Amino acid sequence: MKLQFLGATGTVTGSKYLVAAGGASVLVDCGLFQGFKPLRLRNWAEPPFDPARIDCVILTHAHIDHSGYLPLLVRRGFRGRIYCSDATMDLCRILLPDSAHLQEEQAEHANRFGYSKHSPALPLYTRDDADHALRLFEPVEFGREWHPVPGIAATLAPGGHILGASIVRLAADSRTLVFSGDLGRDNDPIMRAPAVVESADALVMESTYGDRLHATADAESRLADIVARTAARGGVVIMPAFAVGRAQTLLFHLERLKAARRIPAQLRVYVDSPMATDATAVYLQHPALHRLTHEQCERLRHAARHVTSVAESMELDASAWPMVIIAGSGMATGGRVLHHLKRFAPDARNAIVFAGFQAGGTRGEAMVRGAGQVKIQGEYVPVRAEVHNLDMLSAHADRDELVRWLRHFRRAPRRLFLTHGEPAASDALRRHVAEQLGWTCEIPEYLQSVTI
Repeated sequence: MKLQFLGATGTVTGSKYLVAAGGASVLVDCGLFQGFKPLRLRNWAEPPFDPARIDCVILTHAHIDHSGYLPLLVRRGFRGRIYCSDATMDLCRILLPDSAHLQEEQAEHANRFGYSKHSPALPLYTRDDADHALRLFEPVEFGREWHPVPGIAATLAPGGHILGASIVRLAADSRTLVFSGDLGRDNDPIMRAPAVVESADALVMESTYGDRLHATADAESRLADIVARTAARGGVVIMPAFAVGRAQTLLFHLERLKAARRIPAQLRVYVDSPMATDATAVYLQHPALHRLTHEQCERLRHAARHVTSVAESMELDASAWPMVIIAGSGMATGGRVLHHLKRFAPDARNAIVFAGFQAGGTRGEAMVRGAGQVKIQGEYVPVRAEVHNLDMLSAHADRDELVRWLRHFRRAPRRLFLTHGEPAASDALRRHVAEQLGWTCEIPEYLQSVTI
């Protein structure tokens, strides 16, 4: 069994792994690169493999940095099946068309206002490409072994990161290869803890938070303080959030804070993301995958006013009253949140609240780092609003949670690869695993190939 690393090396985005065994080729994850421009340019370049020769794809979860390249893969010749959990398929039906719409919208906006270096600016892929990709999806139950291609057995187990997130186990040539995907938290208020894995010949594990621990401060207290102070001075709270996972977590806490009168009960909360609205409804369809009761899911759906049209979204920017706006994307790389940032970031009365990891080269990372201005749609926007990152709301396991997950292995994998992390995080986790467990870790490079 051979493994090649086609993404998520030296970065937390672009997750792609090519597994070859018994004459078959399986792609585990198929995500977009985000962040620094050299990474984003990889999305446009010819892929370092022939999409037409890939037999199938197996997804760990629906986030765009793990699934967002699929429409382009199909456009470039892929015709196999795309396997994933039921919930991942349901979420991809929401996320992939939305990603395509965003690509088309950004290209149209760049052409209208002339800030692209390309004439005309083109979308990376279209809604038709996304629709073609969705026709190839085939859901698989957790815990059921199946053969995606002859000679390779596969099994999915819950990863806990978001709804439907999976740990992928492949067995071929008397070897087992496990991909952790993005691992969730032990005590997440919404998602259940990731499944235990006890053995693997080789393990590919994420390291997003490999160099840090999540803050122990109470998330609701921090959130209550920020929202109440901002509202008291007549300001607006902008919350860039991934439509799947972080948007629901923020709604969960805001609904509880209102019910407890820790923030003004009359404060208007808006979800300016049709995708997040649809994703919240998916939680009702998969009750076994999360901790929420049916009643809590319903409260989540009605915890905010849902903005559907672009016109309604633009009307929010003309509003003068205090409010909370949750809008995509989580690292402020695109979507409706950009219009809100242009409008509200220059005003010191307002606040911008991130809820998780900000990849290098993204607007979110720049603002969290303290940048005085960010470039949005061709123009520089001053950032005078308060900026906060509540990383205790992250959906990723931190350093100690990752090590605790590894302790369930009966013996060390023969090879342990750390991916999906920026260099400092991956290397810090490598050292910590060596100190705590005595295991040797490898940090692969982009396009590196290994034999399992």
